[in-house]
Formats: sequence, C-alpha cells, structure tokens
Amino acid sequence: MTAKTTYRPLLYLAEFETPAQVLKAAERVRDAGYRKWDVHTPFPIHGMDRAMGLPDSRLGWIVLACGLTGCFFALGLIWWANGVDYPLIIGGKAPFSLPSSVPVMFELTVLFSAFGAVLGMLGLNRLPMHHHPLFQSERFERATDDRFFISIEASDEKFDIEETRAFLESLSPSHIELIEEEVQFKEVKGDEE
Repeated sequence: MTAKTTYRPLLYLAEFETPAQVLKAAERVRDAGYRKWDVHTPFPIHGMDRAMGLPDSRLGWIVLACGLTGCFFALGLIWWANGVDYPLIIGGKAPFSLPSSVPVMFELTVLFSAFGAVLGMLGLNRLPMHHHPLFQSERFERATDDRFFISIEASDEKFDIEETRAFLESLSPSHIELIEEEVQFKEVKGDEE
C-alpha cells in the first residue's frame, strides 16, 4: 500500500480594489450563468443584490408566519384558559374577552417573530458554518478591511478550471487564487505472482 496525495479544486477567488469594479464584475458573473458564487465586501454596496440577480429574501415571510403563529397561539391559550378550563364569571361578564387578551397576543407575536427572524436568518444563511474554504486564503482576510472578492465554487455546473480562470481574468481583478483541498488516498496493489 502506498499513500498518494492529490488536490481537488474547491473555488476560485478573484480580488478587486474598488466597489465599482466588483459591482461590474458581479453583473458579468451573473450574466455568464454561474449559480454557486458569492461577493464578499467589507461593507454593503448599493445595487449589489440586483447585480447578483438575487431574489427578494424569504425571511419576511418566515417572520410573518411566526408572528401569526404567536398571535393565534396566545389567543387560543387565553380562550382555553379563561373560557373553557377555568371560567370565572364576575359581575355577569363573559369568561373570554378579546380586549383584555390584546397585550398577551401582542407580546407573543413579537416573541415568536423575533425567534423566527433569528432562526430563519441562521437557516437561510446556512449558519453556523465553522469552516469554509475561503478561510484558507490569507488574502481573504482583507475582505473585512479594504478589498472586494468574488468567489466561484467548483461545485457549480459551469465551473471548469481553465475556462473559469480565463473568465475571471477577463474581469480585470488585481489577483486570482485557486483554493484547493488536499486529498490523500491509499493505493492498494494486488499480489504479484
């Protein structure tokens, strides 16, 4: 048995120096038909969502569903507790009254909405992600300071080592880096007679 090492490409990382450059490059990557790619910037860039062709976020719908769940849960709980499980009739008033339920309904609507927003954001962003191949690049540390990056993943259907590199070079980045993963495997040879 012998151990062999090979390298598997994970993604290309292209570095740009200005927001305008990365915005134009994002439009070209979108138009080229890549699906698994992202833009990494130290601050939000106006118009980047449109340049990337991103749809509207689904987070608002998640928060709405959670808020309505909280509201109706509170309403049902108060109705069941006051009107069914332990009805108290005081002064001829009905056991269940909607106006007195509004504060609790409001609080549970806000609580469930907050949980929906946090958990929905984590789920939609696939977080927590403790490791990503981008973290192997020393240059990528500047993404939180003063550089702008576009990454195209090797799992994209359109990804090809030579063609993707040529395409990225046509965008005029200041630097292009191929991030690879080291893969080791054992080669087993049969008995020779």
